[in-house]
Amino acid sequence: MSKVAWNTKELTVGQLAERSGVAVSALHFYESKGLISSRRTAGNQRRYTRDTLRRVAFIRLAQRIGIPLKVIKDALSELPDERTPTREDWARLSAAWRSELDDRIEQLQRLRDDLTDCIGCGCLSLDRCPVANPYDRLGDEGPGARRIDTRICPPPQRRPCCDTAS
Repeated sequence: MSKVAWNTKELTVGQLAERSGVAVSALHFYESKGLISSRRTAGNQRRYTRDTLRRVAFIRLAQRIGIPLKVIKDALSELPDERTPTREDWARLSAAWRSELDDRIEQLQRLRDDLTDCIGCGCLSLDRCPVANPYDRLGDEGPGARRIDTRICPPPQRRPCCDTAS
């Protein structure tokens, strides 16, 4: 592993890959999608500014929590001068993604809790499916796992406790 000088202002694609832990092919893909950018040398080699390290880390973190690349690109493009996100930017962006993340958490919890039961996919292979989804009624509502996907089937509303205080 070759160490990049701390004061190097530009990185080759190999240096960026090594320092970020991201494959060269992934960096090329990110660049083709407009998530990162480079300049070309006279020899047509890519050079990335050092702040691309933070941008790549941001992209990887957002991907890891399930944010699609299109959404990441849109978020990054909202930054002034297409600069790298600061702590304040990350707080703003993550707050905007909070409801989507809450929805993903709800889907994962449903998947964890209900995968052994009927999920409304229409296979009718489980003994419980004809009881939980007789005649595949959920199929009339549309495609997909109707009981798991919170975009299709919102979580039930929780009612406040009916406890009456005297």
